[in-house]
Amino acid sequence: MFDARAAYYFDLQASWAKDLLEGRDLVWEAIADLKAFILKLQSQLNPADYDILGPEDAAIYLHKSARVAPSCVLQGPTIIGPGVELRPNVFIRATALIEAGASVGFSVEIKNALLLPGATLAHFNYCGDSILGGHAHLGAGAITSNLKSDHSLVTVQVGAEKVTTGLKKFGAIIGDYAEIGCNAVLNPGSMIGPQARVYPVSMFRGFLPARHVFKQDGQAYPLT
Repeated sequence: MFDARAAYYFDLQASWAKDLLEGRDLVWEAIADLKAFILKLQSQLNPADYDILGPEDAAIYLHKSARVAPSCVLQGPTIIGPGVELRPNVFIRATALIEAGASVGFSVEIKNALLLPGATLAHFNYCGDSILGGHAHLGAGAITSNLKSDHSLVTVQVGAEKVTTGLKKFGAIIGDYAEIGCNAVLNPGSMIGPQARVYPVSMFRGFLPARHVFKQDGQAYPLT
């Protein structure tokens, strides 16, 4: 059964984003509020723990324990949390909250996205207008497509029904410990439940329940 509540996808006890996500019945609404939340959170962080770069309204807060390759390009407002690793050629195109222990691999682009603790983007990924759950993983080349070809508002396909989101740009909600295979494409409005899996080189649209696997035949099966 389709579930759009943030509580279905994420355990928020260890997340900075608890105040952003907790209690939301339509989890995608947090995407539009992410920038304002980051600016508020920056004002609450201890400046002694961060290198602070850029102007106040587009600042980058970079935790001193984070490892950032010299070739990375970062735009704000952004927060890079404790123990985060940004590997060579990462491009953060404004508005990102990357929480403790997350890893972002070679040549990844991030735009208006939230990565919960321990999330991983392997390499050659695009993650736009999306939320990646705790310890979720996108394999090499997997992308979250965030804009429909006709630029109309994004809907979530649930069986024969289309659930309206009101967002023009919305990539994916990816639950805790979900696994997205290499070179998979998540179409706009994809909702991936916790511990779910999407096979490599798949094109997915709609809602994948928790602990289900989406295979290349276009069908979803319960994990045993």
